Amino acid sequence: MTPTLSDIEILAQQAGAILRAHYGRTLKVQHKSTIIDLVTEVDYASEKFILNQLRLQYPEHQIITEESGQHGTNHTQTWLIDPLDGTVNYAHGIPIFCVSMAYAENGQIKMGVVYDPMREECFSAERGKGAWLNGTPLRVGQTSELAHSLLVTGFPYDTGTAKENNLDHYARFAVRSQGVRRLGSAALDLCYIGAGRIDGYWELRLNAWDVAAGGLVAEEAGARVTSIRGEADYLAPPPSIIAANPTLHPQILAVLRGE
Repeated sequence: MTPTLSDIEILAQQAGAILRAHYGRTLKVQHKSTIIDLVTEVDYASEKFILNQLRLQYPEHQIITEESGQHGTNHTQTWLIDPLDGTVNYAHGIPIFCVSMAYAENGQIKMGVVYDPMREECFSAERGKGAWLNGTPLRVGQTSELAHSLLVTGFPYDTGTAKENNLDHYARFAVRSQGVRRLGSAALDLCYIGAGRIDGYWELRLNAWDVAAGGLVAEEAGARVTSIRGEADYLAPPPSIIAANPTLHPQILAVLRGE
């Protein structure tokens, strides 16, 4: 059985309602790999809801989620789920977070939905058919010069110890652009590229569920989306990403290459 984009939008919005209902309450916060890699009971509640619904409606599909890993072995039809992208923001009461859901067939992302429950913004895309925000078509911005661009990025959880921590790239872009933002949600970063709110995005050392849905939104809105090496498969391990319009993308890539 194959889902429709509307099916995925409904599930994402229902999971987002769980995030919204618990937002601002006192949370039980646990640390995962590092002291800044957090998970809350709301991450688990959102994931449990999505898993239960997908197992009920698509029992033959493989599901890969951030908190509980891989479920099933059907590589033909696969879901990539982040039940709460932006957990650190959420835990601190910062209203920048979302639910991210992507559906893939034979390794290619076919549909993606990113839902921001605080703004009630539902970003969605279907490969070859376009990208939308609450039903309105999206189009990437047309800024053509790096010096005039507003960028966004993120940093790995082990920034303090990792050799590739992105701080060197951040410093270079900070003096070559209008500014660099760090919003705390990779999925929303990519959707903001598609909506033309941000001109360019790059990040190192991600997970596939972070960028699968948002990457398709950006692509279908007209962005060029690649790995930081310029490769088309930005989900190949270890995932990394550049997203920008086709004119700005090579300028970002050149800076990342040290040119």
